[in-house]
Amino acid sequence: MSKHEKIVETIPVGPLGIIALESSKTLGQHVNDYLVEWRTSRESEHKGTIAFSGYQRDSYLINACCPRFGTGEAKGHIKESVRGDDLYLLVDITNYSLTYSVCGHTNHMSPDDHYQDLKRIIAAVGGKARRITVIMPFLYEGRQHRRSSRESLDCALALQELVQMGVSSIITFDAHDPRVQNAIPLTSLETVAPNYQFIKALLHNIPDIRFDSDHMMLISPDEGGMSRAVYFANVLGLDMGMFYKRRDYTRIVNGRNPIVAHEFLGSNIEGKDVLIVDDMISSGESILDVAKELKKRNAGRIFVAATFGLFTNGFEKIDEAYENGYIYRVLTTNLIYQTPELLIKPWYIDVDMSKYVALIIDTLNHDDSISGLLNPVKRIQNILKEYNQGNYRTDSKA
Repeated sequence: MSKHEKIVETIPVGPLGIIALESSKTLGQHVNDYLVEWRTSRESEHKGTIAFSGYQRDSYLINACCPRFGTGEAKGHIKESVRGDDLYLLVDITNYSLTYSVCGHTNHMSPDDHYQDLKRIIAAVGGKARRITVIMPFLYEGRQHRRSSRESLDCALALQELVQMGVSSIITFDAHDPRVQNAIPLTSLETVAPNYQFIKALLHNIPDIRFDSDHMMLISPDEGGMSRAVYFANVLGLDMGMFYKRRDYTRIVNGRNPIVAHEFLGSNIEGKDVLIVDDMISSGESILDVAKELKKRNAGRIFVAATFGLFTNGFEKIDEAYENGYIYRVLTTNLIYQTPELLIKPWYIDVDMSKYVALIIDTLNHDDSISGLLNPVKRIQNILKEYNQGNYRTDSKA
């Protein structure tokens, strides 16, 4: 029995509804397309019963918006009924491409603006939905996850506020520090890692890549990403190394202590391809410093895989690193906004997560366990086995 046949044997929590805020319209459309395709093609004796009412639709996207007044103030507006629905709200708080007018001036939307719009839509639901799940790939204020002095704990406050507004579950991807879920210990907060999708994207785009200890090595760019690198190393059977960021704690530059040097801890990497894994690429300076240090040690091709490509300082330095041979390919997901300029870069590989998000939504709507989706070890092993045996198709949609 396939995964989709198993799902349909359980009764849905309620009619499925997806509200993709303006920041996540593209991802929401792709997710909806998968769900429509799957539910149209499924065969089940239960689909005609009242428990499955509204199960098969032409679209699961619900028409909603956040119009603004001339002052910049806004309101949430849902234009169709959501009573009894199992709602999934998609929001990308990093999408700076969206703008709005404030007294004739153009403002780019900040993470705060996107978060407020999310709350406006939840408020517009008015408690009429059966369940609300927020899918926020880049966790709002996730980098301000702990207090080290007289500071605000913005991420914890935001999570508690969403719970107080009636959100049943929050799904995020590669949280900067998953321990922030301690702020809402009685509410589900799942942090999902796109490990399988990274490996699949590499196999699709790099025909001669070799996932074995003789040809590749895993690198963590800092001590904070060790658990991520350890996971990849164990699943792929690779050796692992890491860099320690030595910082100058006597100064603060742009809100952080500047890095003095990157100290490498690991075995010989000469001639080996290197896969650097991280949760995000912000300015990219740290990744580029690590790549240069690896090249000094005669590393082969350097691949960088990060869930979120923020590129806050633009692409100039990465372009330069690519031209100089420091970086071979950079992989980031489509969970957050991608500029058209990024998508045509010769060094860039787009990792599509829409099918994965659709599968999570489909499973949760049937109130089924997603533990198998969160730990894709078997899927990774199967795809590598097919690849090593020469049976893997690069046009596969597995």
